[in-house]
Amino acid sequence: MSILKRFSLLGDLYFALQLAFWPTLWRIWTTPSLLLHPTAIPRVFMSHVWTAFGAGIDGNNVQLKTSLITQNAYGVVLDLGAGHGHTAKYLDTARVTKYVALEPNLLMHDEIKRAADAAGFNEAAGTFLLLACGAEDTTTILTSLGGYQPVDTLVSVLTLCSVDEPQETIKSLATEVLKPGGQMLFFEHVRNPLGHIAWWQAFWSPLWALAFDGCKLDRPTHMWIQQVGGWANEEVVGVDDEDEDHLFWHRIGKFVKAT
Repeated sequence: MSILKRFSLLGDLYFALQLAFWPTLWRIWTTPSLLLHPTAIPRVFMSHVWTAFGAGIDGNNVQLKTSLITQNAYGVVLDLGAGHGHTAKYLDTARVTKYVALEPNLLMHDEIKRAADAAGFNEAAGTFLLLACGAEDTTTILTSLGGYQPVDTLVSVLTLCSVDEPQETIKSLATEVLKPGGQMLFFEHVRNPLGHIAWWQAFWSPLWALAFDGCKLDRPTHMWIQQVGGWANEEVVGVDDEDEDHLFWHRIGKFVKAT
């Protein structure tokens, strides 16, 4: 792995700081009570970062998301870490009965509502629900959706890298929230199988997590999903033409729960 690639993410960190540092500082100045809430400041920072980068990241993955989400999602869809609701436009309204957006960052909720409405999902018709809890809060998810195993499709796009207690969260979502026969669709950056690159991912993760609301570079998310067990079908592939010699190594997956 070249020296340039080892330090390539510093450019992303620099741009993020350029975009979000001063607006975040201004928000703290005008709302000093934010200092009393440990999760509030990173979410303010991330809201500015995602406003700048979110649409571009989505635009770079249109074909991938269409293949993964549009062709597979059905029934009640739970979008983990919905961000600005980009997933909504990939949902086929003829196959999806309800779009449930899970996003603990309240500063992103207005964008999610706009995206859902533009895609044909709205609260008045009962086809859209926005939840402000984290993915680990399965109790709130189940209560809001009215019972045990209410979801047909779980979608996670660059989200499980930042959830709390990831292994426990993944297991709870798969066993308690997902219906038998339901599916989990994911696109995540994960720990690189090359040991020397995984070392650099672990090295940078604490700094990266500070800037990007808890995001870790070195989680073997696809393996944790597989380890839950109880899957009737497991498909995991890489991104076409993606260089393995990179800090950001992605896996795309479709897991179908046994009935």
